[in-house]
Amino acid sequence: MNYYSTNNTSVRVSLQQAVVQGLGPDNGLFMPERIPKMSNKFIESLDRNSFIEISLQVAKAILDNDLPGDELERIISNTISFNTPLVSVEENIYSLELFHGPTLAFKDFGAKFLAGLLGYYARQRVNEMNVLVATSGDTGSAVANGFYNVDGTKVVILYPSGKVSNLQEKQFTTLGGNITALEIDGTFDDCQRLVKQAFLDKELQQNKMLTSANSINIARLIPQTFYYFWAYAQVKDKSKEVVVSVPSGNFGNLTAGLIAKRMGLPISKFIATTNSNDIVPQYLKSGVFNSRNSITTISNAMDVGNPSNFARMLDLYNNDLASISADVYGVAISDEETEIALKQVYTKFGYLMDPHGAVGYLGLKAFLKDSQTGIFLETAHPGKFKEVVENVLNESVKLPSRLEAFLLKQKQTVKMRNSFHEFKEYLLSD
Repeated sequence: MNYYSTNNTSVRVSLQQAVVQGLGPDNGLFMPERIPKMSNKFIESLDRNSFIEISLQVAKAILDNDLPGDELERIISNTISFNTPLVSVEENIYSLELFHGPTLAFKDFGAKFLAGLLGYYARQRVNEMNVLVATSGDTGSAVANGFYNVDGTKVVILYPSGKVSNLQEKQFTTLGGNITALEIDGTFDDCQRLVKQAFLDKELQQNKMLTSANSINIARLIPQTFYYFWAYAQVKDKSKEVVVSVPSGNFGNLTAGLIAKRMGLPISKFIATTNSNDIVPQYLKSGVFNSRNSITTISNAMDVGNPSNFARMLDLYNNDLASISADVYGVAISDEETEIALKQVYTKFGYLMDPHGAVGYLGLKAFLKDSQTGIFLETAHPGKFKEVVENVLNESVKLPSRLEAFLLKQKQTVKMRNSFHEFKEYLLSD
């Protein structure tokens, strides 16, 4: 399978080039030159297969023999090392719990898969790979823990100072080893811009082997398709239409779902649910995409004012608004609405959501009909947003032991201004 740039479809690279480069030479995002269609037999047999078996078949279809079979099986087994149960919340509404991995967030899937791929490629190279990643919270922790002590790699994580939760911060600033955290005086969008600039800088390209672990990397996106197939496999009544609400920030998660749909997964509609950073819902209403500075909310991992993966969404639908709108419905949720939902769902149904899951739940409620089955993605354990959840519920939230362990560790960061010159000098001097 070859991969093209969303800015220039004539650019064609291999999987290895797409993964290692992360970003196209023209600042575009890589996409597979074709989206394979899974057979009806495969779709009909989903509920008779395990999560690993499903993931392996989907991966084989997408990657098209780009990796040795035993290597792909090893990577898939390591990636799908925990379950994502579909949990009933209320009648016709289910939560797909994606937080049972090592850092208790959905990004563990993409980080583990990418680390496996880059580890495989790093073993074939002499030069160390420098993995750059911008984070608004969970990406940093997932990548840091996924790449920790992976031979041949060094990870540099950029995050906005004071704009991630204490627990998220501890998960990627306390490891040391081959993981370095840069605390940037700015927003997530500033961090993301610095990473993109680094990939376009010729001097850095000549002196450093750079790659990205953000959702701009196609290898982060591919494994996210797996759990949509697994979610559908767990739906008991398949006579009803299935609707999926995806709490969205950089829109990689939703894009993966749309790719799964293109591969034949029978999802009737996707809900693109955002917080007050409603750039995509506004686009779906007006046809105009207006990026802007991100707004700080209690669902901070979604505080993105210029979502990178929107370019992939447009590419999937040939920039046709009507085609996108046929598959995607947009909803924006305020902090006040999020807090109300957190409390009401916990009080009425005994189900504890995190702020991002609450946003997804409300987006689903805004669209779902009685004749449909609704799934919202619960993307992180509520304990990762302990302060917010406890303030809303007015009661304590028990942390899993592996989260508590991070809180006892000492934060180690390099503070830096929002300056590409300063960032570049840091990379060159290291």
